[in-house]
Amino acid sequence: MDASSTRLPLAGVHHVALITADYPRARRFYLEVLDAEILNETYREERDSHKLDLLLPGGIQLELFSFPSPPPRPSYPEACGLRHLAFATTDLDACMALLEARGATPEPIRVDEHTGARFTFLTDPDGTPIECYEISG
Repeated sequence: MDASSTRLPLAGVHHVALITADYPRARRFYLEVLDAEILNETYREERDSHKLDLLLPGGIQLELFSFPSPPPRPSYPEACGLRHLAFATTDLDACMALLEARGATPEPIRVDEHTGARFTFLTDPDGTPIECYEISG
C-alpha cells in the first residue's frame, strides 16, 4: 500500500471535547440552551473532574470536562487550536429566536461574502465561540 496515495479511512467526526471552568453553569448551558441530551455523566474523584457526554441536535456528540483551575482561553477567537464550533441550521432566524429566549446573546446575523450563507456567533459560558451557519434544507 502506498501511504501517500491512499486516503485515510475516516467516517466523520465522532465528538468534540471541551473543558469548562464552571461545570454546573456549562452543564446548564448545553442542556437548556443548546438542547443537549445526557448520554453519560461521571465524576472522577481522583482528578476532581466531571465528564459529561452529551448528544446535541443533529447527532453531534460533545464531551464536557471540568478540571480545577483550567487556564483561560488566550484570546477571542484567534487562539491557536480550536477556533470555534460551527453548527448547521436550516432556519437561522428560528434558531436565534430560541437561543435568545433561553438567555443566549448571539451577535447580529452576518452574510458570508464567499458563499452568501447567513451565520452568527454566540459563546458558551467559558467563552468558546459557537457559530450557527444556515444551510439550505
